[in-house]
Amino acid sequence: MHPLSDPHAQALHQPARELKFEAALAELEAIVQRMEEGNLALEDSIACYQRGSELLKHCRQLLGEAEQKIQILDKETLRDFNVADGEDA
Repeated sequence: MHPLSDPHAQALHQPARELKFEAALAELEAIVQRMEEGNLALEDSIACYQRGSELLKHCRQLLGEAEQKIQILDKETLRDFNVADGEDA
C-alpha cells in the first residue's frame, strides 16, 4: 500500500511542525511499523524515511521545549521525580 493512501498516514499532508507531540509520535510509530514489515516499494520507503526524519526532529524539538519550560518552572533545576509519591527525590 502506498504510504499516502494508508488511512493511518492521513497526517502526511500536514507539515510535521503543525502536529502536536502525540500525533507526531503516533505517526512516527506507524511509519516505523510499516517500514519494519518490509513490504514497501523503494520510493515509498524513501518517502517514509524522509517523513519519519521530519517527525523525529519535530518530536525532539517539542521535548526540548518542554524540558526548558520545566526548568523555568522549577527555577532552572532539574531534579529526579519519585513516581511512587509524586515528590522530588
